Amino acid sequence: MIDTLMSIIFVYVFILLGYIAKRIFKEDMNSKTLTLFSVYFLQPFVTVWGFSTAKLELAHIYTPLVYLGIIFLLLLPTIALGKIIFTDPKERSIFSIAGFVGNTGNIGIPLGIALFGEASVIYTTLINIANVFVVYIIGVYIYSRGSFSIKDSLLNIIKIPIIPASAVAILINIYEIPLSHQIVEFFKMGAYGGIVLQLFLLGTFLQGIKFNDLRPLLMFSTLSQKFILIPLFTATILSFTSLPLFVQGVILMEMMVPLAVANINLASLYDCRPKDVTSLIMISTLLFIPMLFVLSYIVNHFYL
Repeated sequence: MIDTLMSIIFVYVFILLGYIAKRIFKEDMNSKTLTLFSVYFLQPFVTVWGFSTAKLELAHIYTPLVYLGIIFLLLLPTIALGKIIFTDPKERSIFSIAGFVGNTGNIGIPLGIALFGEASVIYTTLINIANVFVVYIIGVYIYSRGSFSIKDSLLNIIKIPIIPASAVAILINIYEIPLSHQIVEFFKMGAYGGIVLQLFLLGTFLQGIKFNDLRPLLMFSTLSQKFILIPLFTATILSFTSLPLFVQGVILMEMMVPLAVANINLASLYDCRPKDVTSLIMISTLLFIPMLFVLSYIVNHFYL
């Protein structure tokens, strides 16, 4: 557990660097420019490299399909609930999707190794890849709807380059197209650059955040959904599947990780209250530290 906490702490040193940079350079450090650079240039590297880390097998693919199935089952009632709770379309968009866009990569993959061992890597990698589609298809549409029409929201999905990059990466993996060591290292370099920039971006958005400005209803609703409703419903749905308990535990863990930095990218890109989203990410990350002990207990007693 200590190793897990230390790994997460060191990863988020980059958040602190982004915070310091924004505090020192202020408006010269343009967060919107960094967001555009991340979404349109570096995130495709993260996806392509992710597919190159493991060979896809039919037995493995079932896991991310179950993960996506759970999200779709819970997403529709969540959207309906959001229409009841919120009148502001931007708050409704945040509540509808933020809880489902979890940090399955930066936190999910190393946490999986700590809780389940290296055997979890193939599953956490595939779930993280599935999460890319959740982020850049469902996430783009719902965040866009906070400020854009249905037509423009659909067009925004097409404009995101990570989708065609993912399609190419899948074909390379399935047909086992050989990539030279230099090309793999090229994608790896871009992927690590994209991950670091994501964390740095979170720090820049955090600068100037005042927690007393948070909307209590949005904060309470989104975080309750993330750490209470989604885990409970996920565990219930998984109990009706034929997946091994080990794999069920991995999926449950990935559903419980804090909100992903990708939420900031989309909220900023489509003017959907990025400051509020940043605050939610920060609070969910802080809350996840004590949640780690709860998660560790659940995994050890029910899934191992």
